[in-house]
Amino acid sequence: MIDLRRIQVLRAVHQHGTVTAAAAALHLTPSAVSHHLRELARELKVPLVEPRGRGIRLTGAAHVVIEHGDAMVARWEEAESALEAYRSGAAGLLRMCGFPSAVAALLGPAAARLRAAHPGLTVEVSECETPTGFDLLLSTDADIAVLAPSEEFPYPGDARFDQRTLLNDRLDLLVPAGHPLAAREAGVRLEDVAHEDWVLPAPGSCDHHQRVVVFCAVAGFTPKVAHQVKEWMAVSAMVGAGLGVSLIPRTAPTLPGHGVVRVPLAGEPPLARRILTCVRQGSRDHPLVHNGLKALQEVADEVAAR
Repeated sequence: MIDLRRIQVLRAVHQHGTVTAAAAALHLTPSAVSHHLRELARELKVPLVEPRGRGIRLTGAAHVVIEHGDAMVARWEEAESALEAYRSGAAGLLRMCGFPSAVAALLGPAAARLRAAHPGLTVEVSECETPTGFDLLLSTDADIAVLAPSEEFPYPGDARFDQRTLLNDRLDLLVPAGHPLAAREAGVRLEDVAHEDWVLPAPGSCDHHQRVVVFCAVAGFTPKVAHQVKEWMAVSAMVGAGLGVSLIPRTAPTLPGHGVVRVPLAGEPPLARRILTCVRQGSRDHPLVHNGLKALQEVADEVAAR
């Protein structure tokens, strides 16, 4: 019998590129990872790694094992889901993670809803960025991740993950309270602020910078970034001080004391960032995961209706 834990270790080495990085992601020692690789090679009677400079690389046989191992692990997740469904699922531990504004607007309210509906259920929420979210899923330290697509995001056909749209989070123009566009109830076009100073995250610091630059390019201009600020509260404070304008998702918070106004953007389709739920392939029907996804969707639907 093949130990599926060793398949997981091989997949982690393939994903992270080195034994050390795979060990860190799986909360193992490098020697434990090497041991699992040797034992798996012995069980399968084929070499799985070979020297390459100071490191190693996977053999062709290892890639065959990974290809079929993805399906094996997914089927085992399905078997575990079926067994758990038989045992109900109103109690237990559900771990969810997501990026900061998703924690505030989606994961927090969903966790409260789950706890009220299922008193025997323990829900743990942790904040993380997108690459970490996938590591948490693969190491089984999280069951559901709420993430926004970025350059680090696995492609939709990645056999390890089940990724589905949770919310198209509409973007608003954020302006100071005294701005000429603040009273526009019918919405504005991005072209109307083409000559304004902008408050945006630094390039490469998060996906929002690139998202805004792309939307502005479609509108026919390049935003003049006067201030590079990443956190939403800081962006709100800078805009409220009259230092520029910005685009902000509906789920991102602002403070009343900042003196800012969210102005709806005109045009179809509406400008939005896509927020996804991501779970391990085969685990979506697990009762605990199913309940968590249902609560998240209920909260997301309420957010979209505002």
